[in-house]
Amino acid sequence: MDELTFDGAVAVITGAGRGLGREYALLLASRGARVVVNDFGVAISDTDDTGDAPAVNPADEVVAEIVAAGGIAVANYDTVATVEGANAIIQTALDAFGTVDICVNNAGQVRMQPFANFPDEHIDTVISTQLLGTLNVGRAAWRVMEQNGGGRIINVSSGAGYGGFENSTVYSMAKAGVIGLTIAMAKEGAPVGINVNVIAPYAKTRLGTGFGPIPWSDQLAEWLHPSKVAPLVVWLAHETCDVSGDCFAVGAGHVARVGFAVNDGFTDRQLTPELISEHADEITKVPTKPTEGPESPLMASMMSGYPGL
Repeated sequence: MDELTFDGAVAVITGAGRGLGREYALLLASRGARVVVNDFGVAISDTDDTGDAPAVNPADEVVAEIVAAGGIAVANYDTVATVEGANAIIQTALDAFGTVDICVNNAGQVRMQPFANFPDEHIDTVISTQLLGTLNVGRAAWRVMEQNGGGRIINVSSGAGYGGFENSTVYSMAKAGVIGLTIAMAKEGAPVGINVNVIAPYAKTRLGTGFGPIPWSDQLAEWLHPSKVAPLVVWLAHETCDVSGDCFAVGAGHVARVGFAVNDGFTDRQLTPELISEHADEITKVPTKPTEGPESPLMASMMSGYPGL
C-alpha cells in the first residue's frame, strides 16, 4: 500500500506541545504536512489550578523538533477557550501558509473532583477548553475549509465521554458533548466536503497513574504510549479517507469504531407505567457488551498481549 502523505497540506493542531497533540504534530509533519503547533503553555494539573507553567512554551520545542527533522511548522500560543483565541489560531495558519486543510481539536484542561463539590471555577476551566474550545476552533477552521471546498476535522473526546469514572462527571459531560458535536458537524459538513470524526484515545499522558485495574509501570507507559494513537489521526486527516461522523476508540495499537446501539425494546400503543414495569427486562436489556470497565471487550482488545498482566 502506498504511504499516506500530505504534500504541503496545512494542519492546525491544538494542545500540540505535549502528550497526544505532540505526537499528532510530529507524525503529520513527517508525512509532509505544514503544521501550526498550538499550545497555551499552562501547567498540567488534573485536580486544581496549582503547578508551574513550563519556562518555555512547549509548542516552540515541538516546532524546533519538526524543523530539525526537515519539516515545516510554526508555533501559536493562543487559548482555545475564547472565540478571539480560536480565530487567532486559525489566522496563524493563514498568515504562515495561506489556508487550513486539517484541524485537530486536541487541546483541553482536565479537572477531576467529586460531583457534589466540584468548584465552579474548575467547571468553567473544563467546559471552556474541552467543549467550547473544540467548538471555537472548529468553527474558525470550518469557515476557511468551506470557502476552499472541503477539509478534515478530527475532534478529540475520551472513553470518559461514554463510560465515565470516579470524579470525572464534568470532564465526561464535556467529552460526551464533543461526540454529539462531531456527529452534527459531520451531517452539516457533508454537502460542503468537510469530513468530521472524533477519537477517544487511550494513552498514558499522566506519568505515575494506572489504567483501570492495571497499576502504573514504565512498561504500561510504553504499551499505552501516545504515539500509538497518532496513526489514526493521520488516516482520518488524509484526503483519501471518506469516513465522516464516526467515533473511534484507539490505543496500544488497537482501533475500534464506537457506536450507539438501541435494543428491540417494547411497544404498546396503550402504554402505561405498569406495562413498562412489567416489560422492564426487555426495555433495559443491554444491546451490546459494555465498552468500559476491566472486563470489557475494549479493554481486553487493547491490552491483549500486554506482558504486565
